[in-house]
Amino acid sequence: MTSAFLSVARLSAFVLWTLLALPPYLVLLAVGWRGYIRYVRAYFRILNRLVGFQVVVRGRIETRRPTLFIANHASYLDIQVLGSLIDANFVAKSEVAHWPGFGFLSKVAQTVFVDRRRGGTGRERELLRSCLEAGRSLVLFPEGTSNDGNRVLPFKSSLFAVAEDAARTGQILPVQPVSVAYTRLDGLPLTRALRQFYSWYGDMTLAGHLPAALGLGALTVEVTFHPTVTIADFPDRKALANHCHDVISHGVVTALAGRADS
Repeated sequence: MTSAFLSVARLSAFVLWTLLALPPYLVLLAVGWRGYIRYVRAYFRILNRLVGFQVVVRGRIETRRPTLFIANHASYLDIQVLGSLIDANFVAKSEVAHWPGFGFLSKVAQTVFVDRRRGGTGRERELLRSCLEAGRSLVLFPEGTSNDGNRVLPFKSSLFAVAEDAARTGQILPVQPVSVAYTRLDGLPLTRALRQFYSWYGDMTLAGHLPAALGLGALTVEVTFHPTVTIADFPDRKALANHCHDVISHGVVTALAGRADS
């Protein structure tokens, strides 16, 4: 089912495009260019075309800065999909920084790495708060891990504490839930069996997963930007986390069932 030729061709295009795009980007970072996130977004948009990803967008992307974007997480491929749409820094677990290839790219893209071990919550909170105070929008994956792409795991409410902190200082922090669903392959509905080629979870290895995913046909990814809310709309951060989970989960389910609005 996976084409070795297509896999090699797309992987080669991925590497070549990255090598071409990286040097000027590093120069722009070195001179302190503040528009680096727009450069990253353009990089991901072209990358999507090279690897056969068609991204369908629904809803309105929040333009206020900073904004806290909350998304479900099925795979590391979510990064290139959302990165092609949102001017924001991703928040990732510290282990990602040490991944071959992708760890380096994550650092270059100014990803915010957090330690999610017990005792690290206070440090995470302070780090995220400082980013938001600097006007940097953030993308959080509050499930804490990726999954099989067929459901949305419960959200960890601890990361939503930054919204509470912003409210205490009088800052209005927009929070926008975002649903990401891998829905079609070559125009046909993507079955549960095929979705595992794009979802990354369990004991899957990057070296085996990426070539297999790139060797399939043209993938449709549906991204829905739901109405923006703030912490002031809810009694506490747990209620905000539950709201985001319910909205995102419904968005994923309807997209996978082919019932999302056009």
